[in-house]
Amino acid sequence: MIVLGLTGSIGMGKTTAARMLRRLGCPVHDSDAVVHALMARGGAAVAAVGAAFPGSVRDGAVDRAALGASVFGDAAALKRLEAILHPRVRASQIRFLARSARRGVRIAVLDIPLLFESGSEGRVDVVAVVSAPFAVQRARVLARPGMTEAKFRAILARQMPDAEKRRRADFVVQTGLGRSATLKALKRIVTLLARRRGRAWPPPSFLPRRPGWRPIHA
Repeated sequence: MIVLGLTGSIGMGKTTAARMLRRLGCPVHDSDAVVHALMARGGAAVAAVGAAFPGSVRDGAVDRAALGASVFGDAAALKRLEAILHPRVRASQIRFLARSARRGVRIAVLDIPLLFESGSEGRVDVVAVVSAPFAVQRARVLARPGMTEAKFRAILARQMPDAEKRRRADFVVQTGLGRSATLKALKRIVTLLARRRGRAWPPPSFLPRRPGWRPIHA
């Protein structure tokens, strides 16, 4: 089984790419969705987050706005939050991969927004980065409810530059050319990977990728 890491900066089209990969028969684990579930009412991380960040839990769920105010601009606070969430997300990923392997899946996708930033590239076989011109990215993000230019710039400052992500990727999917072009690129990647053998699963073989990989612009 090949483990494909899907990532990309805000507004680059990762959600659309993940949906297309599902249509192509590849199961996708959505790390963002897992984080939301962990912090929702009854979520497994609610108590730990509440203990680490007093005042961040209301009505049995983490108040994301209050939590954001506690960690924004505070590197130490962000690390405390990551120490709570990341192990739980990784456990969910392992369960997902185990289920996929039992089903005989050829390509399983880990959708990880901060894949490079969190050092997760060593736990996948290949990485696909979605990318688009900055003007397209900016227009997509600023169209979101409640988004401002200042918030957009602050988010970008916390993420690895798109150029560096593209440099580190095995595949680069340009999403600014329309959905049909994106789907065509993803089909090509799936076809290529279907002929490969993975090494990232099972977990004991989660090792750093060998140096020398070059990105393929799909």
